[in-house]
Amino acid sequence: MHEHYHKWYSSRLGMDIETLSFGTRGYPVILFPTSMGRFFENKDFKLLDSVAWFVDHGLVKIYCPDGLDRLSWYNKNIHPADRVRNHIWYDLFLLHELVPLAQRETGVARVATAGCSFGGYHATNFAFKHPEVVKYVFNMGAAFDIRDQLDGYYDDNVYFNNPPDFIPQASNPWFHEMFVVLGTGTHDMCWNANEHMASIFRAKGIPHWLDVRYERPHDWPAWREMFPHYLSLIR
Repeated sequence: MHEHYHKWYSSRLGMDIETLSFGTRGYPVILFPTSMGRFFENKDFKLLDSVAWFVDHGLVKIYCPDGLDRLSWYNKNIHPADRVRNHIWYDLFLLHELVPLAQRETGVARVATAGCSFGGYHATNFAFKHPEVVKYVFNMGAAFDIRDQLDGYYDDNVYFNNPPDFIPQASNPWFHEMFVVLGTGTHDMCWNANEHMASIFRAKGIPHWLDVRYERPHDWPAWREMFPHYLSLIR
């Protein structure tokens, strides 16, 4: 696969940010790492290898940004309110820096987001905060509720970055032009969380597919099986 390393200074984050992209053309997919993962994690665990055919044939171009969970949700050295605020800066980086890069390079206005485990949180949260720039969401063993990372703290910023809380009350015409996949397995510890999100999407009439795979665990082999199937759904 064609691979390109990006590094630039992010004015939103006040630091250098690193991203890998794979492919030269095709539908743009922003693929997040798992909890506290780095921009090279999905490559190292061979998730990219599982979709090499789509990349090599110019059907998709995949962007793997660095994760900043270590500065936000998993940073126990700062107040929970500051953890949330650091995530909001990351959200602004995605919206104003990474998505425009993907749009310029591919000529596609609405990207796809994807992620495994806590990466699925990022894929879903970003998509439903900014549905005007996201058309597809591909979750694999996703977790969605971030309240366990906040030591009981809760405010409006938490609410608007916690998909199980804000999506039921949100209303946006772009929601009905999205397609969300909730991939999980009967041996996945996040199965119940995906069932719950599916019930939210059903109630709101949001197009989605709850894909529960028999005896599949919360682990990379299951996700490498799911990801090429999900990319094949892009139209």
